[in-house]
Amino acid sequence: VSRDFLPRGSGIVTRRPLVLQLITAKTEYAEFLHCKGRKFTDFDEVRQEIEVETDRITGVNKGISSIPINLRIYSPHVLSLTLIDLPGITKVPVGDQPPDIEQQIRDMIMQFIARENCLILAVTPANTDLANSDALKLAKEVDPQGLRTIGVITKLDLMDEGTDAREILENKLLPLRRGYIGVVNRSQKDIDGKKDIKAALLAERKFFLSHPAYRHMADRMGTPYLQKVLNQQLTNHIRDTLPAFRSKLQSQLLSIEHEVEVYKNFRPEDPTRKTKALLQMVQQFSVDFEKRIEGSGDQVDTLELSGGAKINRIFHERFPFELVKMEFNEKELRREISYAIKNIHGIRQVLPCLFTPDMAFEAIVKKQIVKLKGPCLKSVDLVMQELINTVKKCTKKLATYPRLCEETERIVAGYIREREEKTKDQVLLLIDIQVSYINTNHEDFIGFANAQQRSSQVNKSAVGNQVIRKGWLTINNIGIMKGGSKEYWFVLTAESLSWYKDDEVRHK
Repeated sequence: VSRDFLPRGSGIVTRRPLVLQLITAKTEYAEFLHCKGRKFTDFDEVRQEIEVETDRITGVNKGISSIPINLRIYSPHVLSLTLIDLPGITKVPVGDQPPDIEQQIRDMIMQFIARENCLILAVTPANTDLANSDALKLAKEVDPQGLRTIGVITKLDLMDEGTDAREILENKLLPLRRGYIGVVNRSQKDIDGKKDIKAALLAERKFFLSHPAYRHMADRMGTPYLQKVLNQQLTNHIRDTLPAFRSKLQSQLLSIEHEVEVYKNFRPEDPTRKTKALLQMVQQFSVDFEKRIEGSGDQVDTLELSGGAKINRIFHERFPFELVKMEFNEKELRREISYAIKNIHGIRQVLPCLFTPDMAFEAIVKKQIVKLKGPCLKSVDLVMQELINTVKKCTKKLATYPRLCEETERIVAGYIREREEKTKDQVLLLIDIQVSYINTNHEDFIGFANAQQRSSQVNKSAVGNQVIRKGWLTINNIGIMKGGSKEYWFVLTAESLSWYKDDEVRHK
């Protein structure tokens, strides 16, 4: 900015994000969003205002806040650029800072740098190990390919004698797609001594030109070059991201236009319009709910099963699966049957018998039928849950009216829960009915009478399929003119007589 206005000092100084908009203009002044209409021409006052505004939200004892300070600087010495100055990561809390200060600052930084349309300016001092840089580590998390990250290396003049950052600045050590730029800022002593920024820029230029490690790249180093690169990179980045941004805006515009279409005839001061609008919305909710259950909705979900389709799946796939999944230990069941038969005979000797005693049979069967309660009640719960989800999806159209949406959801969900209790009672009643009377007179039940009946049917069918006689058969009086005759091949069984065109028994 070529002006000294940012607060400097030890410890955490930047305690709120500073959104800095640089705008090229003929005159030089600054404006704060929270002080609309007031133009600052003295940049010492700008610094004081930043400090006062920071303390107003965060307190005077090193607290932090994610609410940004917005500052615009109009100047002929700047290129149009928007920067967001974020606090550095603090490891140990001081003052009234909370114990999780590091995580809070980290979350605040992530909130800004995670945006795809932002470029990340990762600032690292040259006199620390680049591999331990917090800025580069955070940038790597949200930009693993290094497409949006620009590296800035400061304090090049404070490195130990005999060492330099040449490998880093030549983009060889930890490569970034957009590279690294080295800068030399004023020291605290320079600031205290009121060293002029123009003099500092000249000293920076002299440092790069005279240093043997950086002399060959002096034209690509320094604050003026950084300013130029940032402006150019931001312009290119805006050009790249603009189509997607335009597309997003257009979709939002269409969505808003659709909402306007819904409410264009709505006049809040007219009570009849209010009543009509309310009835229309409730009626629409009813229609939407019915369509989602019946499966004839105008908006078909292509990502997952929902509504009536999911309920259908619960009945025809999930419920049978739950029945099959029921634990069944044949060894344990055999032991139970054995104990039941012995207990029914009591003191009498248990003779080898052909059929299980009725009481033992019923005791075992009833115990198995009762196990159906679990899967049945679970299916009721699943259907219930899907109905509640369907209600929530249908009330989304009422989101413009939060209280109406909430009340509709509460009333309908309450009614569904009432039905749930009655449904569960009915399901348990059906199972109790099955338990109270075991029907053995069923075609699938292999009882003595049924076994005897099936045995006789098998014998009869065996006889019925036997061929009694076959041969040629003459049929008289065929056709329109009476008196004709024709021979057919016949097959006579105990139950039927069939005849065919020839003895291959094909054309019947």
